[in-house]
Amino acid sequence: MADTKKLKITLVKSTIAAVPKNKAIIKSMGFHKLNSSVVLPDNAATRGQIRLIAPFVKVEEQD
Repeated sequence: MADTKKLKITLVKSTIAAVPKNKAIIKSMGFHKLNSSVVLPDNAATRGQIRLIAPFVKVEEQD
């Protein structure tokens, strides 16, 4: 199986004032609390979600 790149995404801003669509995206990505992190595959779907919630998250590439 080929090595797939992973992204470590950390929720750094509260979603209290976020639009409901952005709240749903954040919840679907697996975030529960502020400063929690998830590791997701680096693909087009994940990048699209990150683009929409960019003000709320910090993204790092993981080896």
